[in-house]
Amino acid sequence: MTGETNLEKLLASMAPGLSDTEYVFALVTDADYQQIALLQPIGTFHEKEGVTVILKKEKADECNIDYSGVFKCITLDVHSSLEAVGLTAAVATQLTAFKISANVIAAYYHDHIFIKSQDADKALSALNELVKTGL
Repeated sequence: MTGETNLEKLLASMAPGLSDTEYVFALVTDADYQQIALLQPIGTFHEKEGVTVILKKEKADECNIDYSGVFKCITLDVHSSLEAVGLTAAVATQLTAFKISANVIAAYYHDHIFIKSQDADKALSALNELVKTGL
């Protein structure tokens, strides 16, 4: 399964769903992947400054991990192709119109948008509007 590439179809069927879980982004500079695995992150990315981890806020608090913001995740429940053009731009443009910042992560099947917790409901409404109206 390669996923959908047609932008109009993606927007019409993206079915955004908001998670109740709160997440944080943190930087781990002096740990190996076995130690990072103990944090049970839902995502990691290795950068020259260290490893960015995305993990549940409660786990970060439990492990005294520093972070600067708290986010909720909106998952677009459509199997988008990693080669699809315009989905991230359309989502970002819609959220920009509502002055909502977004951190987008494209995974194999779905796109995941991390929104500040206090903006999550507003962001979900904005994305549902995009589903109804399209481009």
